[in-house]
Amino acid sequence: QVQLVESGGGLVQPGGSLRLSCAASGITFSNYAMSWYRQAPGKERELVAHISSTDGTTNYADSVKGRFTISRDNARRTVYLQMNSLIPEDTAVYYCNAFTRDSLRTYDYWGQGTQVTVSS
Repeated sequence: QVQLVESGGGLVQPGGSLRLSCAASGITFSNYAMSWYRQAPGKERELVAHISSTDGTTNYADSVKGRFTISRDNARRTVYLQMNSLIPEDTAVYYCNAFTRDSLRTYDYWGQGTQVTVSS
């Protein structure tokens, strides 16, 4: 059974930092590209950050470039999102995603989400 379990969310003041973690089980973690998405109330889910399975290449949404950093630890089967200089617009539920494909199908898994609230 595949599980992605996010943690580290919470309430933080503007300008503060949080580190989200996503622990994976039931998959060969190193084979999966990992991403963080977020969804704010009334908005569509959007990609925040992505890290490849092969060479660790990262990509970020323009809105978080220079403030957020995605990283992965294959030995711990965990992906992280370090979030600095948080602003109220970062308030959302943050979701972890694991994705890979082979010749037959795609494999696409989601965590349950963790709430991040940026407010004074």
